[in-house]
Amino acid sequence: MGMAASRMPDGREAEWRRLGLWQDLSLADAMARTAAERPHAPLHFFGAAGEQVTTLGAVHAEGRRLAGSFHALGLRPGDTIAVQLPNCMENAVLFQAAALLGCTLLPIVHIYGPHELAHILADSGAKALIVPDRWKAIDYLDRLARLPDLPALLHRIVIGETVPHGMIALDDLPAGDLPPCAVDPDALALLLYTSGTTAAPKGVRHTSRSLLAELAAQRGDTPADDCGLSPWPSGHIAGTLGVMAHALLGRPMVILEAWDPGLAAELVDRFKVRQMSGTPFHLSGMMEAAARDGRDLTSFTQFLIGATTVPPALVAASEAIGIRCCRCYGSTEMPTVSQCAPDDPLDKRLSTDGRPNPGVEVRIVDDGGADLPTGAEGEVAVRGAERFAGYTDLALDAFSFLPGGWFLTGDIGRLDAEGYLAITDRKKDIIIRGGENISSREVEELLLQVPGVREAAAIGAPDPRLGERICAVLLLEDGGPVPTLETIGKVFSELGVARQKAPEVLVVLDALPRTPTGKVQKAELRRALAAGGQIAAR
Repeated sequence: MGMAASRMPDGREAEWRRLGLWQDLSLADAMARTAAERPHAPLHFFGAAGEQVTTLGAVHAEGRRLAGSFHALGLRPGDTIAVQLPNCMENAVLFQAAALLGCTLLPIVHIYGPHELAHILADSGAKALIVPDRWKAIDYLDRLARLPDLPALLHRIVIGETVPHGMIALDDLPAGDLPPCAVDPDALALLLYTSGTTAAPKGVRHTSRSLLAELAAQRGDTPADDCGLSPWPSGHIAGTLGVMAHALLGRPMVILEAWDPGLAAELVDRFKVRQMSGTPFHLSGMMEAAARDGRDLTSFTQFLIGATTVPPALVAASEAIGIRCCRCYGSTEMPTVSQCAPDDPLDKRLSTDGRPNPGVEVRIVDDGGADLPTGAEGEVAVRGAERFAGYTDLALDAFSFLPGGWFLTGDIGRLDAEGYLAITDRKKDIIIRGGENISSREVEELLLQVPGVREAAAIGAPDPRLGERICAVLLLEDGGPVPTLETIGKVFSELGVARQKAPEVLVVLDALPRTPTGKVQKAELRRALAAGGQIAAR
């Protein structure tokens, strides 16, 4: 007999009744309500310039002013505003401004180069793009200069001192009043691009309803004054939710410009941070820094850990120093599917990704979409109020859903008799590096542009901190140049590709393991790497 797990099978309506929050509200309405109820909720930002502090009331007021400026610029409800910024105070204001005007916010991972940026801007039809002039070693103006013609992109807005001709400084936007805007809760509110099995990033569409359902589930029984810390970039769903936790829950938040484990451990100790999510890379780095610097991390009521394979030894080590580590599972399409609770038995927190969140339903299905028995492994199918509205590429929707609105995650897992979900493998051909999905196919297509490469396979090489690193397995042209990691990195850079997609492990073979039909057996390559640390290379 098949099994579906859910803490609240009647879904969205029951969850909203339980929490009494936001039913039929837009993001704009919910933001205004929270700003009125908790105007003094602090937002702390730590970056190269030190600490900046503001309040929710101030952020909301500035968001209203900026929304009026966007309206004066000609932006209207339904338009898409793209933002490619590192974590900064401006993100919080821009999130408010886009929602208040009824626009779709498109946060873009800040290290994406012109290769990815061009696709995202063209696919989304963004009317405006906001970037810094530069950040660290990244010259964003050079990136903009390398973009192709994008007729829909009417406004290029810059934060910083250098503003080229034809662009406009954020501080110089025209003043204007925000007109009354009635925003449909089912209208597109957030657009995020994520890598998957396709070479090009996929546009994931969220509405006010799906985002507010996710935030409602996050709230649960958590005290409103519990401080959270976000290590995630704003272009990642977890980074977006970190900003929205302040805007929609009024939760005190600490946000880092860039990940620094020593600083993070110091801030957890200083602010007595109660809530945080991260990857094994984040948690292990903080634990090492805390031990080195004498920091106390035991203020955590829970540390949600996921986005990649979670070593049970790390969960046990965190438990030993008083941190309740709770595995969780989700995606850009369905931000939080399941999570362990701090009071769950240790064996469940070591070996499972928890039970479905309130309102979320989970099924384990075979390749034909039929339910599998309890304990059997199959593809994880999910639905609930937090589920996205579909992809920008409607062709992807055709094979991503089962009848009844069940989203096929592409991950393999099992449900036990108590309803705990364990993710055991993935069906999708992706590499998960530090919590970021990277398309193997995209890396392979790029590798074929490297001189001397005849055929390429990209797989994840196990890594204790990042989860996986990108391993390039190559067949070379006879008599051609022999590429190195350095030469591959240069080619990727010249192609305008984000640096995290460049391989960090290189293996050259005489032949690749194949199925009888000629398909490369990546599972064999991955097993060889996991078992021996290397493939039998030439």
